Amino acid sequence: MKHLACTLWLLSALVPLCGCGGGGRTPTPSPQGLSIAGNWQFSTTSESGMPPLGIAGSISQSGSGSSLSGAVHVSGSNCFDQPTTMSLTGTLTGSNISLTSTPVAGQVIAFTGSVTNNGYAFTGTYTINGGCANGDQGNVAGVEIPILDMWSGTFTASGGETFNVDLSNVAQDSNPSPEGSFPITGTATFSAPCFNSGALMSGTFPSGSFIIGTSVALEIQTGNGVVSFLGTANPTTGQISGNYTVSGGTCDQTGTAVLLPNPWDY
Repeated sequence: MKHLACTLWLLSALVPLCGCGGGGRTPTPSPQGLSIAGNWQFSTTSESGMPPLGIAGSISQSGSGSSLSGAVHVSGSNCFDQPTTMSLTGTLTGSNISLTSTPVAGQVIAFTGSVTNNGYAFTGTYTINGGCANGDQGNVAGVEIPILDMWSGTFTASGGETFNVDLSNVAQDSNPSPEGSFPITGTATFSAPCFNSGALMSGTFPSGSFIIGTSVALEIQTGNGVVSFLGTANPTTGQISGNYTVSGGTCDQTGTAVLLPNPWDY
């Protein structure tokens, strides 16, 4: 939904989104077709009675733009270990895409379909051959998900206390990590009684501040502890909802949080 215009996170197929770091990006056609490189979230609908899969990670283009590669993680099935990185290779011909994974626990996933919405959405079919999920097949939909450069939100502690946060200059690294995540940087201003500012500690899956698919992780170093947030982005509303902890200071606590993009970025 690159209509998120550049929105954080995390998270419409499963949730069609957009993709860009810190302020939105305009699709740029490559000599051979569309630019689809970025952070993607896919979801499957099985015709074989298997549970739906969430597939999240990076898609990259090389050369003329027709060669694709990726690094993703699969969730939603006992047949896949979500922390394990699955590599993808494939081609983009016009708006048509084919992607095939390397074997993971003997399982190979193949996607075939096309991109729409200027390269920000994907629809097609999938098959899985080998291993535990052998024979699973059906439909798959995907959306590119970006990160916005300005966010604000409310943190609510388990005891009911609340404080606000403003996230500014948030930026997503254009280069994915080998695990398929994109590091996030930025600064934060809080209305909390124990700390008033902090900096995002850039990281890669599974630690630090990063986005992968619709999942957004923030690690914010303040002068009185670390604020850790893990949430899921809603590509339709731009909202990121999740849980947080504050640790290592005098205000250790846990609770829930909701982040919203500034209206002019959405």
